[in-house]
Amino acid sequence: MQTGLIHAYLLDGRGAGRRLQWQEVQQWTPAQGRLWLHFDYTDADARAWIGGPADLDPLVAEALLTEETRPRTTSIGDGLLIALRGVNLNPESQPEDMVSIRLWAEETRVISTRRRRLLSISDLCAQLDSGRGPTSSAGLVVAIADLLVWRMSDTVDNFEDVIDGLEDRVVGDASANLRLDLAMLRKQTITLRRYLSPQREALARFLGEKLEWISEADRLQLREVSDRLLRHIEDIDAVRERAAVTQEELMSRISEQLNSRMYVLSIIAAIFLPLGFLTGLLGINVGGIPGSENPHAFAIFSVLLVVTVAIQLVVFRWKRWL
Repeated sequence: MQTGLIHAYLLDGRGAGRRLQWQEVQQWTPAQGRLWLHFDYTDADARAWIGGPADLDPLVAEALLTEETRPRTTSIGDGLLIALRGVNLNPESQPEDMVSIRLWAEETRVISTRRRRLLSISDLCAQLDSGRGPTSSAGLVVAIADLLVWRMSDTVDNFEDVIDGLEDRVVGDASANLRLDLAMLRKQTITLRRYLSPQREALARFLGEKLEWISEADRLQLREVSDRLLRHIEDIDAVRERAAVTQEELMSRISEQLNSRMYVLSIIAAIFLPLGFLTGLLGINVGGIPGSENPHAFAIFSVLLVVTVAIQLVVFRWKRWL
C-alpha cells in the first residue's frame, strides 16, 4: 500500500476519471489513458517512489519533493515542471499563509505533490467523479490553476469588505484597535501579493510553451485564468493603497486630536501664568507687602485676579485664539 498517495485518477478523455488503487497505478501504461497522481511529499514511501520507480529526471524529482518553492514554470524535455500556490483555507489558518503545490506534467501523466491540504484539489476530484473534469494532462493542470485562482476570490472580496469597514470606522471616529487592524490587513495583502505576482508570471510562461500536447482550448482557458489572477492582483493593490490612505487619515486625526488637547492646555497655562505671577509675588514673606494690614485686601486682590482673567479672555477672543 502506497501510504503517501492521496489521489490517483485515470482520465477517460470525456471529463470523467476513475480512481485507482496503488496496485493499478503500478500496472498503468500510457495506452490506458492519462494518469494523475497526487502525493503527500512528506511521506517516506512517496519520496522513495518519486525518487526512483517514477522514472523522473533527478531535477524534477528534487523539485517535487522540495520544502520551499516559489511559483514558476520550467520546461524540461517534453514536460513542464510547475509550482503554484493557493490561499490557505484550512481551519484555524491565515489566508496569506499560502499552500504550495508542485506538478510535473507530461502528455500522458501528471504528478502533483503537496504537504498541506488544498481545497482546490478536492474540487477537482469532485469534478472528475461527476464527469465534469478535464480531458487531458494540459487540461488537468489548467483546471488546477483555475481552481486555485477561483478560491482566491472570496479572500480578495473579504479584504475589500474589511477595508470598507475600517474606512467607516475612521470616518466615525471609532479608532479603538484601528491601527492594529490596519497593520494586520496590510501584512496580509503584502504577503499575498508577494506570491501572486510570480504566479502570474508562471502562468504566462506556461501559456508561452510550444508543446504539442497543450491544445488551443487549454491556452484560451489558461489566458482567462491569468486575466482573472491579474484582476485579483489589481484588487489587492487597491486594498493596499486604500489601507495606506486610511492609515494616513487615522494618523492625521490622531495628530489633530493631540494638537487640540495641547492647544487647550496652552490656553489654560496662558490664563494662569499672570495669576501665578501675582499670587507668587504677593506671597513672599518679606516686609512691605501691600494690604497686609488691610482687612479687605484679600477681597480686593481676588477681584483683581478676576478682572485679569476677564481681560485675558477678551484679548484671546480678539486674537481669535478661542
